[in-house]
Amino acid sequence: MKDIGWLMRKTLMNTFRSKKSLFLYLGLPIIGVFVSTFLYGNFNGGTLKVGVVDQDGGSALTQDAIRFVEGLKEVEMTVTDEATLKKDIAAGKLDSGLIFGEGFSASLRAGTEQPEQLTLLSVKGAQVTAYVKAMLQGYVANVASIGRETKGDAAGFDALYSAYRDQSFKVTTEQVTDTSHNKDMTYQSLGFLITFMLFSSVNLSELILGEKENRTFLRLLSSPISARTYVLANVAVSFVILFAQIVVTLFLMKNVMNIDSGVSSAHLFPILLLFALAAIALSLLIVSFSKSRAGAGALQNLIITPTCLLSGCFFPAEIMPDSVRQISNFLPQHWLLDSVEKLQRGDAFGSLGLNIAILFAFSAAFALVAIYRFGRNNDTKQFV
Repeated sequence: MKDIGWLMRKTLMNTFRSKKSLFLYLGLPIIGVFVSTFLYGNFNGGTLKVGVVDQDGGSALTQDAIRFVEGLKEVEMTVTDEATLKKDIAAGKLDSGLIFGEGFSASLRAGTEQPEQLTLLSVKGAQVTAYVKAMLQGYVANVASIGRETKGDAAGFDALYSAYRDQSFKVTTEQVTDTSHNKDMTYQSLGFLITFMLFSSVNLSELILGEKENRTFLRLLSSPISARTYVLANVAVSFVILFAQIVVTLFLMKNVMNIDSGVSSAHLFPILLLFALAAIALSLLIVSFSKSRAGAGALQNLIITPTCLLSGCFFPAEIMPDSVRQISNFLPQHWLLDSVEKLQRGDAFGSLGLNIAILFAFSAAFALVAIYRFGRNNDTKQFV
C-alpha cells in the first residue's frame, strides 16, 4: 500500500503539473454541462401569436369559435384578412393563422367534425400549431356532435347549442411545470460525461505505455515495486480522477445550473461509479492491445467515438433506426443511460438489477482480457 500511495502521488503530480491536464480532466465535463444547458435550456413556452380570418359572414357559430381561440391561455389573437395573414406569417410576425372559410358554421350544423372550411397555417410546424389545433378540434367536435344529434333540426340545434354555450358547470385548471427539458439536459450532460470519462481513462492508462517507451517502467521494476503494484496504482489514479469528474458534474448540475435530473444523487452516483470501473477496464484493454501511445490513441478513437455515438451520448437514441438501436444493447454506455431513463420514469433502484449486472459483467470481461494480454506481453524490445 505504501508503494501504491507513492506511485499515485507521483502520477497525480506529473499529470496535473500543467493547466492543460486540469482543463482536460475537469474542465471538459463542466463544458459538457454548459453545452447541454445551451441546447435544452432555451425552453420557453412563450405566447403564440395567432391570426384569424373570418370568411363565413360573421355567423354566430364562427364568432363563438373565434372567441374560444381568443380565450385560450398563452394565445395572442389578431383578426385580419387572408392576404395580410399570409404576409405576416411569412415575415414571422405571426406564429400561425386560422381561416374560417365560407360555410364553416353550416358544416358544424351538419355534424362535420373536421370541416374543410377550417384551415390552419404555419411555417414553424407542429411545435406552434399542436396546442391550438388540439384545443380547437375538441371544441369543433363538441359542436358537431350537436349537429349530428339534431339531424338538420335548426331549432333543436339552437336550443342544445345554447345550453352547451351557457353551461352552468365550470372547469378549473392548474398549470404544472414541464420538466421534460430538465431530463433532456440531464441525459445529454451524462452523455458528455460518459464520453469524457472514457477518453480520460484511456489517456491515464496510456501513461503505462509512455513509461515503457522511455524505459521508466523498467527502472521502476528494478526496484522493489512490482508490475502488479504499478498497474494497481495507475488504476487507482484513474478511479480518483473519474470520481472527481462525477462529483464535479453532479454538483454543477444540481447546485450551479439548478438542473432537476429527476433522479436522486444517492442512486445516480453508484451507477456512475460502476461505469467508471468499466471505463477503466476498457482503457486497460485498449492499452494491452497497443504497442505505442500513438497506437492506443488511434484505437481509442476507433472504439470510443463510434460506440458513444451509437449509444446516444451525443443525441437521443430515439431518433436512430431500430436496427441501429439494437447494436447499442452490446455497449456499456447504453446500459448506464438506460438506467438513468428508468430512474427518471420513477422505477425503483432495486429494479435495475439487470442493468447493474450487465455493467459489472462488462467491467469483469474487459479486465480479464486485459490481464491476460498483459500477462502474455513480455516483449521489452518494442520500445527503442
